[in-house]
Amino acid sequence: MNRPPLPRGAAYAVLAALAAVVILVSTAIFIGVGGQDGQATTSTRDNHGTAEPAASGEWIGSWATSPSAAEPNTSRGYAGQSIRNVVHTSIGGTGARIQLSNLYGAQPLAVTHASLALAASPGSPAAAPGSMRRLTFGGQPTVTIPAGRSLLSDPVRLLVPAAADLLVTTYSPTPSGPVTFHPHARQLSFMARGDRTEDAQGIGFTAKGPYWRYLTAVDVWTQESHGAVVAIGDSITDGVTSTLGANRRWTDFLAARLRTEAGAPRYGVLNEGISGNRVLLGNSGPAPVNNPSGIDRFDRDVLSRTGARVVVMELGINDILRRPQQKDPQQIVSGLRQLVTRAHARGMRVVGSTLMPFDGHKGAVPSQEATRQGVNALIRAGGVFDDVVDFDLALRDPENPGQLLPAYDSGDHLHPSDAGYAAMARAVNLETLKGQAATAL
Repeated sequence: MNRPPLPRGAAYAVLAALAAVVILVSTAIFIGVGGQDGQATTSTRDNHGTAEPAASGEWIGSWATSPSAAEPNTSRGYAGQSIRNVVHTSIGGTGARIQLSNLYGAQPLAVTHASLALAASPGSPAAAPGSMRRLTFGGQPTVTIPAGRSLLSDPVRLLVPAAADLLVTTYSPTPSGPVTFHPHARQLSFMARGDRTEDAQGIGFTAKGPYWRYLTAVDVWTQESHGAVVAIGDSITDGVTSTLGANRRWTDFLAARLRTEAGAPRYGVLNEGISGNRVLLGNSGPAPVNNPSGIDRFDRDVLSRTGARVVVMELGINDILRRPQQKDPQQIVSGLRQLVTRAHARGMRVVGSTLMPFDGHKGAVPSQEATRQGVNALIRAGGVFDDVVDFDLALRDPENPGQLLPAYDSGDHLHPSDAGYAAMARAVNLETLKGQAATAL
């Protein structure tokens, strides 16, 4: 007998309950390895589940974002407040660790308490029962991150499901700013006054905001996945017009395909989109600058990501649209080739996209369309990427190729709708994500 599918909230509650049961069972079969000096440690109740699983596996990125700017008006940071970031996994595992960044800070960031938990339901500040884990750094519960630096936490044992919301909470008692953040999260996160880091009920987290602060990556310990796809791009990859809190960026749809389709590589998907990002030019000024160019941030946001095996590049539209405007397609493609060369030096495969239509977008002029067509012609001719995903062909209106198909247009004639983002993910040939980098282009 066919049964109707569970509502999204009910299905998530079942997932969270099952995860809590397995967490309790799995705790008994893991011992700790690692630590800063590489010596083995033994798990105890006192270390709150800290330790890398002893079972065979590897660390792979499940979620990531780019630290893209200094949050305005945060020169003193958020002293005396708890920040609870909500992030959505692409792959699961039996352990987890996080990366915190103080890239845009002008002074050291003191984190005296941090935790990781599975959310009780989508978008909730409450933790699933039994999933709260205290995080440590080099075996210590507190850490100070120098200005301009980032660091990884120690691993914790936790059954992390794929396609689940995680809660990552940090508390800093002292002023430290500006705050390193990602402004277009398309996900509501939470804040609370005082140290509410291990508040499993989430009662104190009454303030909400559409940002991710300090948190830049979540890695999982997995036996099922053997690499990650890193998507570097602009606001289209960032998903700025996707439904808030629904995980409908094109990278989310791609992650779902990789999890479910037969023969697909079981890769994590890491979204490194920044709204307004360009290939060639970032903001000027002393480092670090807000919204650095793709060339400037490639090592940090792509090459350094855990388990990265393949890159999907969606960049170039803002080089055409933003001032100073680049009118020469060869210059844009030359910048893309630089990124490909750097990826190949690390053995990473590169899939590059054509530039999607923007006719009708505010301020767009016909000469910019000529530049876009020139870039796309060079990309389609080959010799730039290992493989090409033709986002232009997939989303343009056949009757008016300079514009997005109305069903795929969010309304601003530049960014896709949720349906458009799903079409982008469908356009990716999953076979192109397999294999090694080409020896030469």
